[in-house]
Amino acid sequence: MLFAPPSKQLLSVYTVILGFCLAEMEDIEQQNNFEEVPKQKTKHKGKHDKDKPWDDPSIDHWKVEKFDPSWNDSGMLDVSSFSTIFPQYREKYLQDVWPTVKAALREHGISCELNLVEGTMTVTTTRKTRDPYIIVKARDLIKLLSRSVPAPQAIKILEDEMQCDIIKIGNLVRNKARFVKRRQHLLGPNNSTLKALEILTGCYILVQGNTVAAMGTFKGLKQVRKIVEDCIQNKMHPIYHIKILMMKRELAKDPNLANENWDRFLPQFKKKNVQKKKGKGKEKKPYTPFPPPQQPSKIDQQLETGEYFLSEQKKSAKQWREKEEKQAQKSVENKRKREAAYIPPEEPVMQSHDRSTDVKGDINAMAQSLKQKSKELGKQKAAKNVDPQAYIAVAEASSKKKIKRLKSDP
Repeated sequence: MLFAPPSKQLLSVYTVILGFCLAEMEDIEQQNNFEEVPKQKTKHKGKHDKDKPWDDPSIDHWKVEKFDPSWNDSGMLDVSSFSTIFPQYREKYLQDVWPTVKAALREHGISCELNLVEGTMTVTTTRKTRDPYIIVKARDLIKLLSRSVPAPQAIKILEDEMQCDIIKIGNLVRNKARFVKRRQHLLGPNNSTLKALEILTGCYILVQGNTVAAMGTFKGLKQVRKIVEDCIQNKMHPIYHIKILMMKRELAKDPNLANENWDRFLPQFKKKNVQKKKGKGKEKKPYTPFPPPQQPSKIDQQLETGEYFLSEQKKSAKQWREKEEKQAQKSVENKRKREAAYIPPEEPVMQSHDRSTDVKGDINAMAQSLKQKSKELGKQKAAKNVDPQAYIAVAEASSKKKIKRLKSDP
């Protein structure tokens, strides 16, 4: 028995049905395997996301290790150099301290040159240079020397822990008088504000001209830049920053507040704009559409006085007379001012009293006081010389009369 071959449409239907069946069988097998096999670790996207040996919380990443020359035995491959200019008033000082600077740089394998003709300082690496970052430190050294930092202080920048920052403040304020006043706020009376900032931030600060040079750690330099910019831009006075830094220092001593936000403890200073009293301006004149009357010119004034018709000789003679009169008035006034210094001051005149009247008045007053005293003494003596017998006798006589009257009465 022979079967007819299937058509193309029927074959396509069979293949689709077979595909669905195979897909369902694979899903069932995967579910069974998922229940039996334990969960595997999820893979990261990056192929280099592995635990590194330096990802250890015990390591202090901010610590700057001292450079060891053995790390770079071969030295530098190329020569690097930096140059900077310095003001003319620093020339004498740099000449005196240059041997000290040269000796400090020689220890690190850096050569330096002072060019007094061009007014420049240059530092260059040599074959003995091992630390690749020391040339950047040397560049900072000559920058600090050009900004009037003393040489003993500037040489400390060659240490690994010391960093520097030169803050430009000249372009923050346009008004020169306002800039000088705000820069004085940064210094304070007798440089007291600057010393307090140095103690709290742990940085050396020098205000010179249009720049502020600071030396210290990264954290301290960040604080100094914020304080200086806020002061020059009139955002906050340095005294308020000092108060905040003092409070932060006290809060840092408490270990319980190490991982907390300190904003609730710090004071919030708000800027107060004090309104100035407005001065009395010019009174507004009533508006008129007509222009003001034209003022007489110089020729018109000469025509009115008749000076216009005078000859040149008479005009010059008149001007000469006026000049002489002004000079005479001025000389008299100056002479009066000079002579005023030699005029003796008026002495205070004592008022003269009539001595005879004073004496008579004193005698009368004494006589009256003596009379009063004599009267008082007489009264006191009369009170002391009282005879008690007289009062007793009178009392007895009166008592006898009363007895006789009582007997006589029925």
